Amino acid sequence: MGKQYSEEFKEQVLKRVHGPNKISIPQLAKEVGVNKATIYAWKNEKALESSTADQKRTTKFSSQEKFHMVIESAAFTEHELGEYCRRKGIYVEDIMRWRNQCESSIDASKEDPKKLKSELKEEKEKTKRIERELRLKEKALAEAAALLVLRKNVQAIWGGPRGRMISASNRQLALHLIKEALHSGARLKPACDELGITPRTYQRWTSKTSGIEDQRPLIKRQPPQNKLTEEERAEVVKVANSPDYADLSPNQIVPKLADKGKYIASESTFHRILKLEKLNKHRLRSKEAIKREPATHVATGPNQVWTWDITWIAGPVKGFYYKLFLIVDMFSRYIVGYEVWETECASYSEQLVKKALLSQGIAGKPLILHSDNGSPMKAASFLVTLERLGVQSSFSRPRVSNDNPYSEALFKTLKYRPNYPEKGFENLGAARVWAKKFVDWYNKDHMHSGISYLTPAQRHYGEGEKILSNRQKVYELARNKHPERWSKGIKEWTLPEYVSLNPIKKKEAEEILSAK
Repeated sequence: MGKQYSEEFKEQVLKRVHGPNKISIPQLAKEVGVNKATIYAWKNEKALESSTADQKRTTKFSSQEKFHMVIESAAFTEHELGEYCRRKGIYVEDIMRWRNQCESSIDASKEDPKKLKSELKEEKEKTKRIERELRLKEKALAEAAALLVLRKNVQAIWGGPRGRMISASNRQLALHLIKEALHSGARLKPACDELGITPRTYQRWTSKTSGIEDQRPLIKRQPPQNKLTEEERAEVVKVANSPDYADLSPNQIVPKLADKGKYIASESTFHRILKLEKLNKHRLRSKEAIKREPATHVATGPNQVWTWDITWIAGPVKGFYYKLFLIVDMFSRYIVGYEVWETECASYSEQLVKKALLSQGIAGKPLILHSDNGSPMKAASFLVTLERLGVQSSFSRPRVSNDNPYSEALFKTLKYRPNYPEKGFENLGAARVWAKKFVDWYNKDHMHSGISYLTPAQRHYGEGEKILSNRQKVYELARNKHPERWSKGIKEWTLPEYVSLNPIKKKEAEEILSAK
């Protein structure tokens, strides 16, 4: 059996092959004492892995488009290449990989001039087809422009659902705007849709018989056929206040009357009439029901509230997944603990929480740990461990999928990274190596939009205020240098005073904080 090399050793060797001071593989093999065939195999595996990770992202470009981008960027400096990649929505490593593929293809075989001529002819024909389509769509674009102007003007005068009351002055303005849109090339129905009316409504407003005034308030309407008469309403009040029924609720009065062969009105009608007469005050010995918003947690600093969850990451074969455990600080978004295992187990959860508490140095201090209602989170042994450690457990509401938003957002960031392996991890060790790299990047390099584009580590360890203060000064100097470029003032780089698990008003947050 051959000698096994760690992933770190492989990466160090490959860096010397691809780095700025790269050396040949035969020479490198002699220095590190590894067979050159083995290093070639590592190089091919790395290229295949990179190609697999980027395959889904770069499939939107055809081979011809990739070739044109390689040609266009051939003479660019590093700065110009970075700007070009941002405009095209690609990475610099994509251009480098495509360039290497082009060079390999040229070395392998020379292109047939006839084939190139044929491809050029096809490109010209394709260009002609596109030009014809653009000419055919000119009318549609003119209509779209007219509708955009109409939409901008409409937002300033009204909004609301269909069937709303519209004043005569607003109707006159709407007719004027529709006529302008029709003159600019729009059709009647799309123009009416922008205003939330139908073409039939437009025709009625412009007709001489109906007029432009809304006739609905002027019409005398018949009362509903199912409405109770005044005598019946008076009887409802009389029965509810009678000695036999004065202490009963409508839900008891109606069936009791039915047992006597009498029906006056439904339970809901009794409730409605008594409410109008102010005869439905709460009089039970129990307290009146109070509608309460869902409970939430508020953090004003790091290591006060943590949220955690488990996500599945693909393994080497279809249907097999590794389990990634992640604990994130709600206040700073800092990942305080992570692990990758093959199964979900309460004992693994206990190890992870203990490790995170020790790494943050807060063992025995007040802490809230929020999670969903998964079995590892609600296991009896795990809850006992939390209680022994002085950690208060918190769970999402039943059947509420967005009660753990910070962990769910973290999982989306993780699985949408460009280097996330779409085909899965080869083994548990590879998954752990990748998870470690992601956590290091997320904590130390990722500029998080929820904390004013600080890194979670800067926010977690109290460096944010100084950085944002310096950032504010830079913006002020830039505005003073060119005030004509700042029409609305500079961006305010501040941090929130608190972070809540669920959206709450400032007054509610102050009440929660004062109760602590």
